[in-house]
Amino acid sequence: MATLSIQNVVKAYGAHRVIHGLSFDIVDGEFIVFVGPSGCGKSTLLRMIAGLENFQEGSISIDGTVVNRLRPWERDVAMVFQEYALYPHMTVEKNIGFALRMNGVPEAQVKQRVEDVSRTLQLTHLLKRRPRELSGGQRQRVAMGRAMVRGPKVFLFDEPLSNLDAQLRVDLRAEIKQLHQRLGSTMIYVTHDQVEAMTMADRIVVLKDGHIQQIGAPQELYRNPRTRFVAGFIGAPAMNFLPVQLSKGVATLPDGTRIPVSVERLDYEGAAELGVRPEHLSLDSAHRPSSSATISGPVQLIEPLGADTLALLDIAGNRLNCRLPGDMAPAPGKILTVSFDPDRCVLFDQAGARL
Repeated sequence: MATLSIQNVVKAYGAHRVIHGLSFDIVDGEFIVFVGPSGCGKSTLLRMIAGLENFQEGSISIDGTVVNRLRPWERDVAMVFQEYALYPHMTVEKNIGFALRMNGVPEAQVKQRVEDVSRTLQLTHLLKRRPRELSGGQRQRVAMGRAMVRGPKVFLFDEPLSNLDAQLRVDLRAEIKQLHQRLGSTMIYVTHDQVEAMTMADRIVVLKDGHIQQIGAPQELYRNPRTRFVAGFIGAPAMNFLPVQLSKGVATLPDGTRIPVSVERLDYEGAAELGVRPEHLSLDSAHRPSSSATISGPVQLIEPLGADTLALLDIAGNRLNCRLPGDMAPAPGKILTVSFDPDRCVLFDQAGARL
């Protein structure tokens, strides 16, 4: 296990900056996830921690030691890649034990450590097979085993599940989380999938264009997003955004509905965006609190999901997704009236900052 500190790190390719002065700390034993869209800098940042990418400014420290000038194998980190990176001519046992043998670890110790890791990852029955004889999930377990067997201070995962089918991703993300609980190691995980981030992380670092948008626990980001980007990126289905006019604590919706809202910047007036999550919209008029706001619009599209149904409404030319009970299927064109609690909404200015 290890602590890790990123301080004022800048990465550029020529004149083009891809990482803009990032600073944050990772505590001992934490599972932290870097999440964001393609090109946001998350994999570049992970490779900088691993020593696979140089950077122009700042420092990276592991357990208080600055590692800027240390080569990858001197940093005591292990990385699991998206593409498995297994030796095709070697058996599973040889792949897992390769780094130990290269470092001159006695063969008896190698065999014992490979057996221990294989038992943890349920690979014991596959030790004599070669990568071509394995499924995608089994190959990824072998890649994880090759990292585990070294007992590194920090585990680094670079989108390890992105090449797997949907159900296998669900299974393996649970296995990785359980592995973290057993080992208690510091783990840093990169993904573009916010569902993976929400289900696995102790804390999430949300990145966009090489900048940190917000750092926090999954529920903190879901409930209290600081920017419009975080609000729209975290949560599935995504948050709805409606243009409003804000004046004296009252927001006017596109259909003319006026609702009182709570904002920190009391002096702000003018154009803004109101965010409300699909799961916070309700059709239950019988139990609707008096403080609720209502809004109506025709159904454009229905998406049955089994336990839930998503209904897409048209609100004066704006899209509004609602999560409804699974047994509901309103016909396209039907006018639905939904209610929501204004206190559960969030407001953003035109630059995307929280009001």
